[in-house]
Amino acid sequence: MSIKGSRLATVLATLLPLVAFSVLVGADWPRFRGADGSGASAETGLPLHWSEDDGLVWRTELPGPGSSCPVVSAERVFLTCYSGYGVDRDDPGDPAGLRRHVVCVGKESGKLLWDRSIESSQRVSPFRGVGMPHHGYASSTPVADGERVYAFFGTAGVVAFDFGGNELWRKSVAPQPSTHRFGSAASPILFENLLIVSASVECEALVAYNKLTGDEVWRTPATGYGGWWSTPILVDVGKRQELVVSVPDELWGLNPKNGKLRWYAESFSARNICTSVVATDGVVYAIGGRDGGSAAVRLGGRGDVTQSHVAWSQDDKSYVTSPVVDKEHLYFVTERALFFCLKADGGERVARERLSGAGKIYASPLLADGKLFVVTRRNGTFVLAAQPEFKQLAHNTFESDDSDFNASPAVSDGRLFLRSNRYLYCVTR
Repeated sequence: MSIKGSRLATVLATLLPLVAFSVLVGADWPRFRGADGSGASAETGLPLHWSEDDGLVWRTELPGPGSSCPVVSAERVFLTCYSGYGVDRDDPGDPAGLRRHVVCVGKESGKLLWDRSIESSQRVSPFRGVGMPHHGYASSTPVADGERVYAFFGTAGVVAFDFGGNELWRKSVAPQPSTHRFGSAASPILFENLLIVSASVECEALVAYNKLTGDEVWRTPATGYGGWWSTPILVDVGKRQELVVSVPDELWGLNPKNGKLRWYAESFSARNICTSVVATDGVVYAIGGRDGGSAAVRLGGRGDVTQSHVAWSQDDKSYVTSPVVDKEHLYFVTERALFFCLKADGGERVARERLSGAGKIYASPLLADGKLFVVTRRNGTFVLAAQPEFKQLAHNTFESDDSDFNASPAVSDGRLFLRSNRYLYCVTR
């Protein structure tokens, strides 16, 4: 359950940093769930209604499917795709043909500026069973810094490109590839001069690279915690920053300078974790696990802070999708299309409603402009009021696109960027 004794000693010399914390107006959306990983934006004037005939600025055909989210940096939109294997669920083909793609699209024009493919040098999780057919081989969202873009493709490694599409470096994270049937999904993040990769299911480690050279700076074991695909966040705690990540059964707070564990807290019991945490006002919130729950932990402290810093813990949860928080309320929508609103300060449930007609949901909600934008896999995007009482404001679809929408939306300069397995879309008012 907790990191104690030798486990604490192991993790105290381990783990790592990430990207900065601030919601920006009219700014880039450079990583998974925005600049601070919160899934929230301070932008206003976002579209409420759209379709192929209304509000669509452009759509761009993609070289293959993917569940990774679009990111926006320096007037460019980046995302990842895959091709050559696992595109057709009924006839996946030969794994040797698998290619991963990093794609760059002009933010204003929607023009495909470049497409670079990466071969797989190691075996991959087979396209069968309950895992890979649902999300595929391009599920980790890239991260960009205004000059370079970085992508993580599991056992195929980490790759860096400049904004002209020139490959700068490529590194493997796993000498012996994982055979985990669910594949890779955690997204890389940047902290100062480091690119941080959560490679739990690939090699049971967190790995930091020099973002300019690709040299491995440190590698932190994270053994004994099963599968976790959560992407960490950085939060400000006084004059310092803490790296916070959700793992099975616990939350960890680490020193992003050296990866050493500062504190840990038992949260809720869960065999695996897909969701990422969010934070506000000195408190971090976590949900997750098919058999898990939800919890709030006050930041700071040293060692085991379970008794001193856990504000609340309860049973409401989401297995796949991550939450958003607006200081007073924690919102999330589960993969089975259940909307939850909890009080942020005490965890009491305020609302639980089903999104009628939504079907399955793999994308995490976007909180912006007083609204929650909830992308479903096959039934369009629901727009809800960001308020305790459930209120549906709109339901938008692209009728001609019957492929899966697994990616969370990005927002920049009044525009929403949505991706399916076929297209990248840009919509506005």
